[in-house]
Amino acid sequence: MESGVSFDASRAAALLGLLSNESRLQVLQLISQREWDVGSLAAETDLSQSALSQHLKKMRDMKVVRTRRDSQTIYYSCTDANVARVLDTLSSIFETKVPAKSAA
Repeated sequence: MESGVSFDASRAAALLGLLSNESRLQVLQLISQREWDVGSLAAETDLSQSALSQHLKKMRDMKVVRTRRDSQTIYYSCTDANVARVLDTLSSIFETKVPAKSAA
């Protein structure tokens, strides 16, 4: 297939693999909106800190999150604007609409 556009299929497949885990997807959705520390993320997602740390390591390895240390607290945020775009697209496709309550 010859075209003027280059596509890194390997990187795309790796990213989709990262996003294929429900817990990682939930964590990425949260940290794409703002910085979170591990304790707050664990509480928000109901993941153990150990499980969360494993997910965050995979995200760091893929270079989709960054860390910032403030004293003993480490904060995580999404570094990849393309990941944020994918998450926005997924959110718009799969958003849950709550039906309005009818007046009784």
